[in-house]
Amino acid sequence: MIQGSLHVAIATRSFRRYSTYTAATLAGIFTNCVFGAINALVLIAVWKQNPDAGGYDVRDAVTYVWLGQAMIMTVAMWGGGSPTDLATRIKTGDVALDFYRPVGILGWYLAADVGRAAFHLVSRGLAPTVVGAVLFDLRYPAGPLVWVAFFVSVLLALLVSFAIRFLVAMSAFWILDDQGTQVLMSAAAVFFSGLTVPLVLFPGWFGVLARALPWASYLQAPADLWLGKDQGWALLGVLALQAVWSVLLLAGCRLLLGVAERKVVVQGG
Repeated sequence: MIQGSLHVAIATRSFRRYSTYTAATLAGIFTNCVFGAINALVLIAVWKQNPDAGGYDVRDAVTYVWLGQAMIMTVAMWGGGSPTDLATRIKTGDVALDFYRPVGILGWYLAADVGRAAFHLVSRGLAPTVVGAVLFDLRYPAGPLVWVAFFVSVLLALLVSFAIRFLVAMSAFWILDDQGTQVLMSAAAVFFSGLTVPLVLFPGWFGVLARALPWASYLQAPADLWLGKDQGWALLGVLALQAVWSVLLLAGCRLLLGVAERKVVVQGG
């Protein structure tokens, strides 16, 4: 009970921390709306040439664009969030103090990232979607079950994203600079999440592989649920794949954290 209350407090304070940056949030919302409009117009032109590409119609494609803009900061597509703080503390040596906290490091940073994601979901997630709905004809979930499945998928997407970012941050235990791994992670996330183009456009075995990778959980999986592309057992299969990735990756975080705790390697000694 005490641990749960502590995690709620951490998440709440993280939410408040990000809510203080009003100017940055408004600028981010404006940027998301501009790029959302541009990308939507591009895909409209593409779908006019191929009206049923990837099993999407033009309305699906435009909706997908705005869902992508809503998910960018929610799942920290380009990195960031609480794992970045961890990487900094590893390089300064302050992480040694984290091991003495009465709460586990993994739980602490996960709670902080949940608070961050919650703020971005209701600000840079909701606002661009509303703008997109005003400017374009978007598709919406067909019923309450789809809404529930979508929000469960978003939560699992956050867990997968957090675990990958946490693993990347922990690379700072053993290398001098984690910027290289950060760049590689960001590139993989942008391409294999479907943010660049929907993964349904990827051909053959490459498309199947891309949708099986963990980054597909960031955008393609929740977007397909929102659009009603996965129903019944297929819907459960999408959520199950996301759940499996989140469990495996979080288990990997705990395992690697245990290795680091037994022999902490901090830059400078």
